Amino acid sequence: MQTNLFAFRIFAARTMRSRIDILKGIHPGKLIDRDLKKRNLSQRSFAASIGEHSQTLNAVITGRRNLTVEMALKIEQAFGYEEGFLLTLQAYFEIAEYKHHLQSLSVEGVPNIRRSLFWDTDFDAIDWGRYRDAVIARVAERGNDAEKTEIARFYGISTATVKAK
Repeated sequence: MQTNLFAFRIFAARTMRSRIDILKGIHPGKLIDRDLKKRNLSQRSFAASIGEHSQTLNAVITGRRNLTVEMALKIEQAFGYEEGFLLTLQAYFEIAEYKHHLQSLSVEGVPNIRRSLFWDTDFDAIDWGRYRDAVIARVAERGNDAEKTEIARFYGISTATVKAK
């Protein structure tokens, strides 16, 4: 009996780890919202069932507020998640947000390229640090040689790297 319990705990830990690896960087509120919809539960009724205010639950679901330990435990128990699952997701989300912030700070200014290369987005709202790889790929695909040289200068990489993408 002891061996079966030990094997189950190892299996559960591996299952939780692989599920977290898949969901890394996603705010736990998105997962909570998805599960509420799957179970056909309203936010208001679920919040009442776990003893929380519906506004608080809505703020977590929409990403305006982080999960507290108390709320995470209540939700995990209600949905049958492993203890600590939602808080682990919250931690990975905060790490991803911090990394995005650092990427945003890594570059200053705007490259001197045609706005029409980014016709499908607001050119003035592009976060040049965070979306570095996407910008390089777009310029490599659609830009002329002068724009490829400008992006290489802007990001401090070789022109060959830009052309290779």
